[in-house]
Amino acid sequence: MIKATGINKWYGSLHVLQDIDIGINSGEVVAIVGPSGAGKTTLLQILGTLDRPDSGQVLYNDTDITQLSDNKLTAFRNKHIGFVFQAHHLLPEFTAAENVCLPALINGTPMKQARQRALELLDFMNLSNRAEHKPSQLSGGEQQRVAVARALMNCPDVVLADEPSGNLDSVHASQLHDLFFQLRDTYKQTFVIVTHNEELATMTDRTIVIKDGKQQ
Repeated sequence: MIKATGINKWYGSLHVLQDIDIGINSGEVVAIVGPSGAGKTTLLQILGTLDRPDSGQVLYNDTDITQLSDNKLTAFRNKHIGFVFQAHHLLPEFTAAENVCLPALINGTPMKQARQRALELLDFMNLSNRAEHKPSQLSGGEQQRVAVARALMNCPDVVLADEPSGNLDSVHASQLHDLFFQLRDTYKQTFVIVTHNEELATMTDRTIVIKDGKQQ
């Protein structure tokens, strides 16, 4: 589903990624691991169209995203890619349901339809009774599950997660990890996860190791 070939990225004289070649299959849960500063997050940002490689190609099925204009890239990202970050990035003035609705509203989905989808996702996350609560009224684990629901709002091809359990205690981290696999089994959702969490890495279908900008 995703094929990245010959990915190179420099920041000044620093060669952050060096000739990375990876493929992600539909329905896989893949971990990207390696020491801090290895280039894992940079690779995830390139896969997610948040950054462009200095050389190389990223294909989503038959679409070469490295050749898209900025406007087309924004539209592609909203439709095909979901994101979950270590920080929840929920808007504090909006309820859980409203936060989940946002990607669909940006995509032009009518509010009634978006809200129905949001409530279905929150129900799957066991958060139906928290739908009208604002982020300040939710626990850290609940906030992260809302963030996952938001990432799934537009039925993306892939969800890219950067240290998604990094701010959670061990109990909530384990619950979040289990949730990823429930979503894969229920919706055939693809996940690519940057993580330092060894428990999560061992649960995934496949692990990609990055060290010093190189694929091991």
